[in-house]
Amino acid sequence: MRSRVYELKSHGQSLWLDYIDRNLVLRGELKRMIEEDGLSGITSNPTIFKTAIERTNAYDEGCRRLTHEGKNPEEIYDELTREDISMSADMLQPIFDETNGRDGYCSIELLPRLAYDTPGSIREAERLVGLIGKENVMVKVPGTDLGLEAIRRLTAEGINVNITLLFSPDQYVKVANAYIEGVGDLIKQGGDPGKVFSVASFFLSRIDTKVDKELDRMAEESREQAKILGRMRGSAAIATAKVAYGRFRKIFSSDRFRELEARGAEIQKVLWASMSTKDPFYSDVKYVGALIGPDTVVTVPVSTLAAMRDHLMVEDTLELGLEGAPSILAKLGEAGIDLDRIYANLQKEGVGAFEKSYQEVLQALVGKRRQLAA
Repeated sequence: MRSRVYELKSHGQSLWLDYIDRNLVLRGELKRMIEEDGLSGITSNPTIFKTAIERTNAYDEGCRRLTHEGKNPEEIYDELTREDISMSADMLQPIFDETNGRDGYCSIELLPRLAYDTPGSIREAERLVGLIGKENVMVKVPGTDLGLEAIRRLTAEGINVNITLLFSPDQYVKVANAYIEGVGDLIKQGGDPGKVFSVASFFLSRIDTKVDKELDRMAEESREQAKILGRMRGSAAIATAKVAYGRFRKIFSSDRFRELEARGAEIQKVLWASMSTKDPFYSDVKYVGALIGPDTVVTVPVSTLAAMRDHLMVEDTLELGLEGAPSILAKLGEAGIDLDRIYANLQKEGVGAFEKSYQEVLQALVGKRRQLAA
């Protein structure tokens, strides 16, 4: 029986899961989500992998085998995550085929130390794609300034890229242009632009967390402005997303892209990430419910997916208030919120958080090896 979430398809939005562990495939949960929720993609998450290593036995056999082969924790992580991605990609292959490569993807992370290493990112992406050997695999590349060249060159090689850690609409424009330039390079080299796909991932709830904190601080300092500032809480992330979507529509309806599209190029969809609300006063489907619209992907954790099944109103909302979104951001700026600084800090912190999660995964693998040895 299909859940209400399945209706997102009819609104032009793809549903991906921000969660992967081996049991998801082996116990048939991924298959059920595909059939009942219309799930059509999955993204890897080192924090989830760490939890699965520590709290389940799903990876015991693999850890034991790879340890006996003399692999270190980083090599074990590399191989186990590639196996997970490969199994998940097989499950999603029918969707990839049905949509002619427009959906049905699994995304895998590059090593966090490569976030500011363009040549290293390109080599690692090539290695992962070659070893996994699945056409419906994406590599995650942070959308930093130093990542732009990697995005362009990987796209030119026909490698699917999920650009992550986007917060700023201005940075998104750079990312979209890097993708378009890569597609142009691919065509010049005689490649098929219809065989490469990309998404640009905006991380949203973190924006409100930062902005709301500053608004609260400012309200404490100025009781006269407290009510006005209070009404601005929870507005920054959705307005940022809508501004970015407006730029997406302009970029991918331009004559420049239309020429590439006539040659078979695919648009780079916008992906909404970090969709679980952090403030208990907000609805647990706040971000999902406000950003339903065409040519987008929404990726959610299991908890948010459960909430969506229960009470999400599935209707076109993304284009509502699209023209007024820039004025919301402008008002925040007038109130003293430096959004450019917040966006930049969030991206930097995001890279650091991934490095921390990765190191925690390695420590979990060290602990698992000791446990298995005992």
